[in-house]
Amino acid sequence: MRVRDDKKQVALYRATIKLVNEIGFEASSVSKIAREAEVSPATLYIYFKNKQDLIISTYIDIKKNMSQAILDDLDETKPVRDVLQQVWRNMFTYVSTNKEDFRFTEQFSNSPYHASVNKQELEKHFEPIVRVIRRGIEHKIIKNVSFSILTAFMFHPIMVLANPNLCSDFELNNESIEASFQLAWDAIRL
Repeated sequence: MRVRDDKKQVALYRATIKLVNEIGFEASSVSKIAREAEVSPATLYIYFKNKQDLIISTYIDIKKNMSQAILDDLDETKPVRDVLQQVWRNMFTYVSTNKEDFRFTEQFSNSPYHASVNKQELEKHFEPIVRVIRRGIEHKIIKNVSFSILTAFMFHPIMVLANPNLCSDFELNNESIEASFQLAWDAIRL
């Protein structure tokens, strides 16, 4: 039995992100990914069952890292608006400093692979945000509508604004981040 090496697993994630972003899911074969990661194709199977498992695991790893960055120094006891504003700023910071990862997640979210992700398991990483939103609803600060609607108005604007292909004229600075947060906040607050 071969021993796992975390560095090789990370190299496989990075190679998957790079190749999928450059040539797409279909053209990113196991052999190309292994070559990019500088490991043998057989090594890939120590960590993953197949290409689909690698791609889904890559997405989950990115989302876990994203949740850690977004929740950095989060104080759930602060006012709901303040917490969500911090999450908003942290998301912009994450997206702007992890563009390749963000690009991969966008492609993944619009691919058939997305249906294979255990959404409840993934959402556990974002539970502090869910608790704050629930508190906002309970205290009649936030509209009592489905979480899908709330997240669409609260967090999806970041995905559009941070994407230079969709918003090439958006300048990432404190004023624009604050203005965009205020619009999102106005959409969900009572």
